[in-house]
This record gives sequence, structure tokens and C-alpha cells, in this order.
Amino acid sequence: MNLFELNQAYRELEERDDLDLETLKDTLDAIEGAREVKLDSLASWIEKNKMQIDWVTEKVKDLQAKKASLTNLNKSLQGYMTQSLDDAGIKELQTKNHILKPRNYKASVVVDSLDDLPEEFKQTKTEVTADKKELYKVLKDGQEVPGVHLKPNRGTVIK
Repeated sequence: MNLFELNQAYRELEERDDLDLETLKDTLDAIEGAREVKLDSLASWIEKNKMQIDWVTEKVKDLQAKKASLTNLNKSLQGYMTQSLDDAGIKELQTKNHILKPRNYKASVVVDSLDDLPEEFKQTKTEVTADKKELYKVLKDGQEVPGVHLKPNRGTVIK
């Protein structure tokens, strides 16, 4: 395979979304070429994926902020609309596009001060988690702990 064909093969792989891990591995193994060229192409693919991950992460943050903003705006508009109808003493209003009916929902409980709250109304929650730092030390020293094992973690640094 010449360099152009290799690059084309990797581009086609990058564009496929239907590859499971085994198929990807088999496909990569089938691509002929020098190991250095193959691994360099994979490193470039990984860097491209990292850039896309960063972009998507930022986009998700932006979309979550937009969602929160729109949710808060809708709450404010809803409150204004309800207050306007209540102030006018209107029980139901039919517009060209909507029927508006103020109504009572279940009241919300607001705790102003947890310190002033009687003990019978307080809940204490506990969460049991594994002390992974201590487990790592013990397992690394060769001791065995039931229900736990060390999993090798190898990777390649791309510079």
C-alpha cells in the first residue's frame, strides 16, 4: 500500500461509527504498512478524537447553561402570567392559541434553617465506599483482599 492508500484507509475507519472493538482491531490488523506509519496514524486519530471530545464537552456545558437559562425564564414568565391572572381575578382566559387557567399545586416545603429544625424531622444519610487508596497500598504490597484485585493499566503517551 502506498501512503495515499494508507491515509485513505484510516480516513474511512475514522468515519465509521459501527465498529465494535473486535472489528476495529481486525480491520487495523488487516491494513498493511510499516508499524511506525500505522501507529503514527493511530496517534493522529487519537489526537483528533481528543479535540472533538474537548469541543463536545464545551458544547454540552453551553447547552446546559442555555437549558438552565430557558428553564428559569419559563418559571419567571409562568409566575408573571399567573400573577397577572390572579390580580385581575380571572379564573380562566381563552386566547387565540391557548386556554389559561391558574391553579394551585402541592405546596413546596422550604427549610429556612436546618439548625432550628427539630431532630425528628432531620435525616442522616451515610454512604459506604471502598477506600481505594488504602486498598491499592495493601494489594501492591502483595496482600490479598477478598472481592478486590489490581487491574493492569497500560497506555501509550502521545507527544
